[in-house]
Amino acid sequence: MKKVIQYIKDSYNELAHKVSWPTRAELTSSAVIVMIASFIMAIIVFGVDSLFEWGLKYFYGIV
Repeated sequence: MKKVIQYIKDSYNELAHKVSWPTRAELTSSAVIVMIASFIMAIIVFGVDSLFEWGLKYFYGIV
């Protein structure tokens, strides 16, 4: 049981004192970048999906 308690204490010490947490501004800018990248990827996936849908409808219309 002592090892578990020591592990928890060491984990808390590392998280509280050794980890460099981002500032609110850094976190906000990172979140905005992720949202923009996700939106761009969604548009690309939608475009490719629409292109394949159109192509398959055209192909099956001929066959």
